[in-house]
Amino acid sequence: MSLIVMKFGGSSVGTTERMARVAQRIIDKKLQGDRVVVVVSAMGDTTDDLIDKANEINANPPSREMDMLLSTGEQISVALLSMAIHKLGHEAKSYTGWQAGIVTEDVHAKAKISDISPDRIFASLDEGNIVIVAGFQGMTASGEITTLGRGGSDTTAVALAAAIKADVCEIYTDVDGIYSTDPRVVKCARKLNEISYDEMLELAHLGAAVLHPRAVEYAKHNNVNLVVRSSFTNNEGTLVREVAEMEQGIVVRGIASDKNVARISVLGVEDLPGVLAKMFGALATHGIDVDIIVQSGVQDGKADFSFTVSLADRGRALEVLSSIKSEVPYREATFEEGLVKVSIVGAGMVSSPGVAAKMFEAISSVGVSIKMVSTSEIKVSCVIAAEPVQEVVRALHTAYGLDTAETAFVGGPQDRR
Repeated sequence: MSLIVMKFGGSSVGTTERMARVAQRIIDKKLQGDRVVVVVSAMGDTTDDLIDKANEINANPPSREMDMLLSTGEQISVALLSMAIHKLGHEAKSYTGWQAGIVTEDVHAKAKISDISPDRIFASLDEGNIVIVAGFQGMTASGEITTLGRGGSDTTAVALAAAIKADVCEIYTDVDGIYSTDPRVVKCARKLNEISYDEMLELAHLGAAVLHPRAVEYAKHNNVNLVVRSSFTNNEGTLVREVAEMEQGIVVRGIASDKNVARISVLGVEDLPGVLAKMFGALATHGIDVDIIVQSGVQDGKADFSFTVSLADRGRALEVLSSIKSEVPYREATFEEGLVKVSIVGAGMVSSPGVAAKMFEAISSVGVSIKMVSTSEIKVSCVIAAEPVQEVVRALHTAYGLDTAETAFVGGPQDRR
């Protein structure tokens, strides 16, 4: 008998018909002799609808009340799914995040899980129930309801799997596994049988939307066997684990792109010790995450440098730079949007010379200039103009030998969290 965690996203339970299909799939798993814990997201566009209603009432609602509101979406899902399972003649019990013992830090909207006490889950399993837990939510030690932010249901599922020592955590989504790139962009993208935690973490951070980075980090830290599968087919999925088998001759495992990029250039900065520490320290103090940093040569004691931030942080970053100009003098600060960061990822890159050169050649072959470059042992990222990104991704996919004759991709509407 195995202990399984199954997570279903919003599109998987978006209608009552889909809810019934998910219920049967869960029952099929139990009939195989497994004990089953299910994590569910809010149905379809429920969360977006709740946000819209909140904004109609108050354009700047308190974060505590938003958590109170948004947590109801998952509560609806778990109750309805439990009812669907009961209708099919099996026992199930639904729980909110806090009823399931999920304790979070005292932060609203983007809380992190600090502890899980799964006693109630085990007791319910021992009674013969399928246990259904609301994703995306928890409660602080002081009793405040919190939500976990984007990807919160994935994180809930992986954290629960770690807490109850599940044999596997299955993430059911709108794709039947993890692909070498977005199969909607590259029709001949290949589905991966396995991928390492580190490779998946890089892809998730770099724009691949199948898994949230926090969920992958949790899985890696707790050595959770993670499988990404389709809600709409019975196809085998992709296993995410510590070390993945590598295909012969395949150095690059995946290609990702991220349009949430703005480049800020700071010109005429004094080339003195500690200047950059002060500038980036100020940005960090204001919670602004800086990604790629490039500094040009020094001329007349002045240097120019550029860095990337998310589009949402662009305005705040410029405000911070303006506020410290008297302490860290510079000539001007400019910004550029309409960019995309395209990245290649693969554990085999560390021992394969010429990988970056091939990337630069492929990008230039479609007439695109590279604005910034960042590298690590298992990834290379380039910032380019956003408009030709699909053509660039296709060129990279071909250059690294990732094209297949045909794809088995089967997808549905995208899950939101």
